[in-house]
Amino acid sequence: MEKKKINFGNAAANVGKATTGLFENAKKAVVDAVDQNGDGRIKIDDISVVTGSVKNAVKETGNKWNERQEEKRRQKQLAELCPVFADYIDSADFVLPKLIRISERDKKHEESDVCQGSVGHFLEAKELKILNIYRDKAAAFGLNFYPNLDSEIYYVDPSDRDHYIALDSYFTYLKMARANELQQIAQKLGAKHFRVTLMEEKKETSQNKAHAKAGLRVAPKQSGHLDGSHEKSESTYQKIGIAAEMDCPGHEPERPELVYLQKDLNVQNLIELRMAQNALTHQKVSVSFTQSSGIKIKDAMKIDAALIAMKAEASATITNEAEKESRRLFEYEIDF
Repeated sequence: MEKKKINFGNAAANVGKATTGLFENAKKAVVDAVDQNGDGRIKIDDISVVTGSVKNAVKETGNKWNERQEEKRRQKQLAELCPVFADYIDSADFVLPKLIRISERDKKHEESDVCQGSVGHFLEAKELKILNIYRDKAAAFGLNFYPNLDSEIYYVDPSDRDHYIALDSYFTYLKMARANELQQIAQKLGAKHFRVTLMEEKKETSQNKAHAKAGLRVAPKQSGHLDGSHEKSESTYQKIGIAAEMDCPGHEPERPELVYLQKDLNVQNLIELRMAQNALTHQKVSVSFTQSSGIKIKDAMKIDAALIAMKAEASATITNEAEKESRRLFEYEIDF
């Protein structure tokens, strides 16, 4: 059998062609990648285009990073300054706190770009969340302020969420409002005469000594005696003054609408007795301030702490006023 002769020259030529082909393919790939103008050759213009693309990509990445940093800064300032905008007031998420402050813008909120166009801001003072309304934007909230908008701190009316009362006038206002309501109740029920007397509880302490003699054998021919005593505290009410009194012609009863006194059981019972057309001719009831108070003592303590934290001025401590109110009542006498 003849052995097949191998032509090493041709084989070498074929390998050379294959290598050349690989090189050409590789070169074409590089050219295609870099050739930006499509003429099949790499020129300075192509290099410039590629360099520009890289620069643009780097610039775009840098811009996005800056945008993210700017957004972080904005979110941090929003969290710190808590601005309130007009469109947020109408949203379902907006809830008015009980304590409101009316003031001018401070420097931080005035200069911050995230607060531009705001109508107020929330602030935390001790345990209370407070809404700070800018005086020139108060109308945006649709609230009523008593006696006017000249005060700094206001607290919500317990019977009307849209009515805020200056804190310095709060307890005086509620006393007058309740006295006026008792007058309206008397007129509606057809009273011929009524009197509203303001009373205040006074606690008197008396010491009663009870002596008890018990023979205790301590030692032979000796005896001991126990002497016990205790203090007794009694509450009495002192008349402060007449809050309202009137003579009326009298008429058939009409059911009055209760506002501040709607939770007072004594007032409710009086109305039901009169509306039942029974032989009621005279009635005297006590109307406790505690039942209709808008600020309890525990709330007053939080308010005082918040006022100190805000460095807000107040004519008296709210806790002291709330304690006074807890000791007061109206004595309500009515004749039909």
